[in-house]
Amino acid sequence: MQVLNQGNWQNSYILAMTKSFLIWTLTLTVCFLVVGFPVVVVLMTIGVLAAIVLQSVLPASAILLVSAGILGSTAALIMLGSVLLTVKGVNPEEVQWLGWLREKEQINSSPIYASCPLTCNINQL
Repeated sequence: MQVLNQGNWQNSYILAMTKSFLIWTLTLTVCFLVVGFPVVVVLMTIGVLAAIVLQSVLPASAILLVSAGILGSTAALIMLGSVLLTVKGVNPEEVQWLGWLREKEQINSSPIYASCPLTCNINQL
């Protein structure tokens, strides 16, 4: 019976680590595309210049080589960041600026109407 419990514990730990890794990968990818847009523009500019330079040396595969290098290094950096955050034990649900991951919290916000500041305190006409 103890062996079964240990196996379930290990399976749930691996599942939690995999879930954390995938969430970090998605989050870092979205943040890189949205927040890091100037970095993407600079990377693409460098890539175009590198493709122009390599075109004289490797006429058939310069663009393929440069684009694969840029996309591969970007993907590798995102994966490395995800692995580091997962191994370090940072839970994505505990990060403050990732509020959309907290599905357990129910935010009850009462609607505030535009006329409320003018009429809410009126007791009699």
